[in-house]
Amino acid sequence: MKGKIIALVGMCAVATGLSGGPVQASAAPGPITPASAADCENGANGFVDIPDTLSGTVRRTVHLNTETRVELQSGTIGGVTRGWGKILGHTLYGDMVWMDWTRDGGSTWIQCGPFAVGGLGQTKTTAAQRTSSSTTWRFRACGMFREFPSSLKCTTWW
Repeated sequence: MKGKIIALVGMCAVATGLSGGPVQASAAPGPITPASAADCENGANGFVDIPDTLSGTVRRTVHLNTETRVELQSGTIGGVTRGWGKILGHTLYGDMVWMDWTRDGGSTWIQCGPFAVGGLGQTKTTAAQRTSSSTTWRFRACGMFREFPSSLKCTTWW
């Protein structure tokens, strides 16, 4: 089942494209690396694991519905300013969050996740990546309800 979810999220992520606003599954495709939490867990690609309860400064928000939202947050972790994605609100087991990270302004990106919510009303965060003053180093947070791939939405890039 996990493999099917990762494949589904990967297909949905390809469909998100690079529009300036929140995106839906019908947007134009764009190049990404395959969806895998392993691309950003345990220090991979400079990411650090963080608690699911961690909160920072909200940089971008997109609502999956009136009660559930995905946020792109930033804060200081171990003396380094980092960004991460977070899903919160009326969440259900299996709802997903991930963070896209680009170093070339959005031409290509790494999808960090998906990470699945563990239970009713729980929050879930992605791993965190350091921020940069470079205009080409950007993040966005995405999420979707486990049972409804059409609910896929992403924040704008930050």
